[in-house]
Amino acid sequence: MAHLLVVDDDKDLCTLLKTALERDGHQVSVHRSGQEVDEAACRWADCILLDVMMPGEDGFTLCRRIRSLADCPILFLTAKTEESDVLMGLGLGGDDYLTKPFRVAELRARVAAHLRREQRTPCRRLRRGPLDFDLGEQAVYFQGTSLKLTRSEYLICEALAMYPGQTFSKEQLYQAAFGYEGTADASAVTEHIKNIRAKLRPAGESPIETVWGVGYKWKKDVSAGQA
Repeated sequence: MAHLLVVDDDKDLCTLLKTALERDGHQVSVHRSGQEVDEAACRWADCILLDVMMPGEDGFTLCRRIRSLADCPILFLTAKTEESDVLMGLGLGGDDYLTKPFRVAELRARVAAHLRREQRTPCRRLRRGPLDFDLGEQAVYFQGTSLKLTRSEYLICEALAMYPGQTFSKEQLYQAAFGYEGTADASAVTEHIKNIRAKLRPAGESPIETVWGVGYKWKKDVSAGQA
């Protein structure tokens, strides 16, 4: 399942796209104007469908504003067919261009193709249930808000979330957080796990399980795959 963001001022078209794409198993968020799209809205989108001709902030302006925030394909949907418009959209960071009116089947195929292409390239994001990991930034987000993990807490959390269902010993998690030359005792991992659980609790999440006598693991059933 991918998270798709649709931005178009045409209410009927938004309803059509949401219905069609949700049938493909995707989660679809709809916004009727560019002004509604903020960092939290696009940060974890897997693909953005963006109308060009909208009142207020048009699609080209919106693409320019969010391109650095959205690490995903952006597809323009527009009635403008001039070559100069196509080139402008692609030059601003768009990945594809579909002219209106278009067949919904073609749109679904284009979206599927871009999502497959993304899966073949290294991902810098990881989604586990409602939690989103930015592997480059080394941060965990819940509904667009960063959870205040220390660096050591984040590294332990990432090591567990990367392999849901796999049990890690305290020694392995200690090495993930501090390396082989760390000076603390592996028992410090217990305190870090306690802190991580406390910081995840407000998000309604308790994905870390204790495996008595062995270590810890990330619950497999909360894994939603890589973004």
